[in-house]
Amino acid sequence: MPTRVKIKIFDNNKLRQEIDELYEKTNQIDLAKWSLLIAKHILDIVNIDYHLIDEIIDGFKVNELWQIGEARMYDVRQAGFKIHKIARESNSEIKKTALRVAGQAVGSGHMGEHAMVASDYAIKTIGLITSNDFKAVTLEREWQLKELRKIVNGKINLDDMP
Repeated sequence: MPTRVKIKIFDNNKLRQEIDELYEKTNQIDLAKWSLLIAKHILDIVNIDYHLIDEIIDGFKVNELWQIGEARMYDVRQAGFKIHKIARESNSEIKKTALRVAGQAVGSGHMGEHAMVASDYAIKTIGLITSNDFKAVTLEREWQLKELRKIVNGKINLDDMP
């Protein structure tokens, strides 16, 4: 059953559907890996140095620990809430939306559905940056699909990621 878009976005619906179909067949740990990649990618695009923000550093670490069974779901939820708090306090709509990508990505350890929501927030971020340029949105969806396929096919070593 396809996921429902929970936020208002301008999107390439065909590519989102392809991602959604693969998402439905993907385990939660791989979805968490994918959503963290999306978060890092979007934070880089909007020039948020997540290496300098303790809540994001901690959130990514907690999610990674959850992936190997060394963090509780409660810890994942709390870490995601801390990032969403930063997002609420942001004065920039672009940065606020990018931070929501990170918050949802961290929350993917709580519920896999948060990975798709992170993906959609990434699209919203791209839309905000480009005034909903269809080509830019399409390029982002293509990147997301390619990265999810790599993870599902085991072709990416996340230890080599920044």
